[in-house]
Amino acid sequence: MSPREDAPADRGCFVGIIFFILGLGTLLPWNFFMTASMYFNNRLNTSEWSNGTVTTRKEYYFDNWMTLLSQLPLLLFTLLNSFLYGWISEKMRIAGSLVFILFFFILTAVLVKISMEEDRFFSVTMATIWFINSFGAVLQGSLFGLVGLLPQKYSAVFMSGQGLAGTFAAFAMIFAIASETLCDSVPPGDVEDSEKTTDPTIGSVANGNPNKGVSEEEGVRQAFIPLQSENTSTQKSSILEVFKKIWLMAFCVTFVFTVTLSVFPAITVDVKTVYGGKWERYFIPVFCFLFFNMMDFTGRTVTVFFKLVEPKDAETAGALMTFFLALGLSLGAALSFPLRFLV
Repeated sequence: MSPREDAPADRGCFVGIIFFILGLGTLLPWNFFMTASMYFNNRLNTSEWSNGTVTTRKEYYFDNWMTLLSQLPLLLFTLLNSFLYGWISEKMRIAGSLVFILFFFILTAVLVKISMEEDRFFSVTMATIWFINSFGAVLQGSLFGLVGLLPQKYSAVFMSGQGLAGTFAAFAMIFAIASETLCDSVPPGDVEDSEKTTDPTIGSVANGNPNKGVSEEEGVRQAFIPLQSENTSTQKSSILEVFKKIWLMAFCVTFVFTVTLSVFPAITVDVKTVYGGKWERYFIPVFCFLFFNMMDFTGRTVTVFFKLVEPKDAETAGALMTFFLALGLSLGAALSFPLRFLV
């Protein structure tokens, strides 16, 4: 199927608002979880007194495991979603994923309040991360498949909502630090906020039924009508045949996200400021989360108005992005040594 260019007019931008909320709800719960990593590190990597001496507990490397156990199911279940569409309806996959994500966030909020052994708390948290991102992958894949049936502008609106999710979560983290509630109540607070955003997202799925009609001069026309094949006798292509046609673009997209998400947040959260005091508390939320997500939102939104890269040049643009990212990391590592003697 190809995007519809003859879709009825979107009066009041109602359809665009629905997809923006869906994009926001897709990544906002996970961003709230990720910005609470400071709490989880503080709870896991602590010291205790034993016989008058300080005993340092083992290092859990929470950020590294969080990145691995979030991106691995994202990759696997995105591929699995390509096979699920034939057996499970689109609306069931979208609504079901949102319900399960909401359930696991409620479970996280409950476990945060319970005193638990560090190893068990770490294991349960990692399992929660795995399941949240597994259902999140099914949710994203299903929504991208749905929005792909519409004109291209809706894809840009949907991705803008995803970009705003991280910015919103970063501001929530900064406000929590400003109110001096980070260490005690940010995870429950973040979960409550994520629950509040997941609920209207589920409502958007219910209200944005693709089968609802839109009134036109000729009568009632459907806003989302699957394109009928020009030749009804033509059989559908198998998944392997589709992958053979899109393997290059799929590889480029996967490679770009692999490079980006390998750096954020596992590496960026370990960057420390040389200045202490209050600024040290705000450094990671501002530079690691807020700036990254603001630039992400800006980049996604710019594509609505400017088409700087043609589809045939997408591979070149991805290679250039990877090159400059590697160049920036190399320069940062190289300059860190002389800067130690200057600062």
